[in-house]
Amino acid sequence: MKIRVIIACMVLISGLAGAQDKPDALKLYRNGRDLDAIGRTEDARAMYQQSIDVCMLDLSANPKNMDAYTVRGWALIRLEKYQETVDVCLEALKISSDYRIVETLGEAYFYQGNYKDSLKNMEKYIDAAPRGERISTAYFFVGEIYRITKQMNRAEIAYSAAVYLEPSISLWWFRLGGVRESVGDKQWAIEAYQRALKLRPDYKPASEALSRLRA
Repeated sequence: MKIRVIIACMVLISGLAGAQDKPDALKLYRNGRDLDAIGRTEDARAMYQQSIDVCMLDLSANPKNMDAYTVRGWALIRLEKYQETVDVCLEALKISSDYRIVETLGEAYFYQGNYKDSLKNMEKYIDAAPRGERISTAYFFVGEIYRITKQMNRAEIAYSAAVYLEPSISLWWFRLGGVRESVGDKQWAIEAYQRALKLRPDYKPASEALSRLRA
């Protein structure tokens, strides 16, 4: 009896050790994102590829693993493999209408210049996950689409939502300043440009915009 207990414990410990040694796709993806942030682009790309490789292993074990599909899509976006991202997302959505996949698909379509389908998916994500992890990013992409398609009032609303939800990104404030300036809202444009500069004092386009408006 004691021998059986000892063997069972050894098997359990071995299994736990194996689980701990298994690479974590999400952790690898986040490591890549951190490397990107400090300019180590090639190291970041290698990390994203490792993340994808782990996701593929996870999917071979469980073809309905939506977490693996999600992280794989995020990593593919970072590697600028947009058509592959679209294909992966469409494959995943046949299994489940996972809102994370919907948002990733919207991003991939955006980078392909397919603004119609990008907007459709971003709005679907916003409706399905108003408190989702990437809700602020979704609003930013909606703002980008409306800005590019010259619908400035709608772009201003979307950018405003983005900076309200995530006020620490200078580019987003700069974009908001730009659309406010384009519709003649000078004072509020100045405020947005100032917020961009407060976050990033060396942001030359924002300082140039302020000089232009104050001239």
